[in-house]
Amino acid sequence: MKKDIKTALILEGGAMRGIYTAGVLDTLLENNIHVDCVVGVSAGAIHGCSYVSEQYERSIRYYKSCRKDYRFMSFKSFFKTGNVVDTDYCYDEIPNKLFPFDHEAFEKSKTKFYATVTNLETGEAEYINLKTLRGNKIDYLRASASMPVVSQIVEIDGNKYLDGAIADSIPIKKFIEMGYDRCIVVKTKPHSYKKKKEKVLAISKRLYKDYPKFVEKVNNRHNMYNETIDYIESLEKDKKIIVIEPSTNLKIGRMEKKMETIIAAYELGKKDTNNKLREIKKFLKK
Repeated sequence: MKKDIKTALILEGGAMRGIYTAGVLDTLLENNIHVDCVVGVSAGAIHGCSYVSEQYERSIRYYKSCRKDYRFMSFKSFFKTGNVVDTDYCYDEIPNKLFPFDHEAFEKSKTKFYATVTNLETGEAEYINLKTLRGNKIDYLRASASMPVVSQIVEIDGNKYLDGAIADSIPIKKFIEMGYDRCIVVKTKPHSYKKKKEKVLAISKRLYKDYPKFVEKVNNRHNMYNETIDYIESLEKDKKIIVIEPSTNLKIGRMEKKMETIIAAYELGKKDTNNKLREIKKFLKK
């Protein structure tokens, strides 16, 4: 019996660098390229849900409009609310009022959507299959993108979560294990990038002293990340996956406000994807 081929998009995070991913996803939508599953980590999850709901250019439109509002992402927001990203503004006002998220399209989509979060108690990644983002389900999206130190712990159904990137920045191994044979990995760092030890380790040890397994993951994150990159490169070399990554170094700050810089990162995502379109189509149909 012929085995069904399952396809997946694996989306790395990276705060404002995630607008590169939005450019990638919009180019896929432009070319009617769809997959069976989208796996988002942090900013990857934020943009990935709009791909599932097929809301072309939604991300770049609200980035252009909201980037200068301190509630979007700033230390002013952090000092006022305890979150560098204001919860009410980014997870209520934007998706429900300013740039409405198409919940119905998301729920009807045949594409599965997973948000990756890190459980503070276990220190392990959890991959939450979200069939809706209504009600408190959007909190999983918020948890996935809640960076340690500058975000409050997100508690959902008795579990405590933070940024999915701490435990699994690019969950390619997990989803290959789950049977996704054709994976497209979207990175927000250039090919040569290697992660260094976290600068926030000392602060993390104090802030999360009650969660030693989480602190251990923070301490070892650079090693896990670099091992994952080596694994991705080996898969790419053997033509088992497609990798879309910045062809030039993204000169964009974590809380970037400059319109021209944001647009340049977005357009680079579109350019890099267009350059691989023929390869992507062939890979998914192989």
